[in-house]
Amino acid sequence: MAHYNRLSEVVYDKKLMCWRFRVKIRRIYPFYSYVTGNGPHWVYVLADEDGTKMEMTIYDVYGDRYRSLEKQERKYVEIFRVEVGHAYSGFKASKSPFRLTATSDTQVHIIDPLNNRLYFDFKSIHEIPHISNMDKNYPIDTMGVVFNTEAHFDDPERPKMVFYIRDNIQIKCVATGHHAYVFREGFQNRGDRGELSKTFPKVIYTCYVGHIELWLETKGVLSDFRFNPLLPKVEEFRHSLLRSDPYVQRPGAIRHL
Repeated sequence: MAHYNRLSEVVYDKKLMCWRFRVKIRRIYPFYSYVTGNGPHWVYVLADEDGTKMEMTIYDVYGDRYRSLEKQERKYVEIFRVEVGHAYSGFKASKSPFRLTATSDTQVHIIDPLNNRLYFDFKSIHEIPHISNMDKNYPIDTMGVVFNTEAHFDDPERPKMVFYIRDNIQIKCVATGHHAYVFREGFQNRGDRGELSKTFPKVIYTCYVGHIELWLETKGVLSDFRFNPLLPKVEEFRHSLLRSDPYVQRPGAIRHL
């Protein structure tokens, strides 16, 4: 029986390329280098059965070999003969100090699902102001009730959606560029599942005096919106908060676009 490594077992050794992983493709997004002008490189956010996440980069020189995988988010894959390197500084899609890099010898095969985990790590809105500066370089997940939406699409070059989300406190959010349209479309087509819950599998946030604003990234496609997703934590949130919070129950607190 083949031995598979856990992502938590990864260490840096430039001579070691016998790594073998069975992981879920959590997210795929293009990355453009604003330093060299090269790209897009494809970045895969992977998660193993322990929930450990790590990025794998596929440079454009090898892009054609992996073209069939670009629409395979949430699928499980087997990966072997992949290089391990140190993660870049600045924003990244996982906390891991390492990253994987595909080479001409790397092989990736879709396999049967190992489980149905989604690997969300929801943060309470209360936690966001207290997240350390070191933790601002990777995505967070959060959810809340959406209300007081404002659409600003008069200038097609600078589209923007401004809205608030709430659990027991409220927080202002701004979606710009591509994400403004994605939010509007998702909000309008959210279905009829009652009050609106929202999750951000990616949020970039900036702290200001007196309040917190969440700015969704305008470059790339790592941000995501899910309205009323059928997830246990979301259902628990809906049935607790939406029954007990007088503000959320107040008529007009949640508006349609």
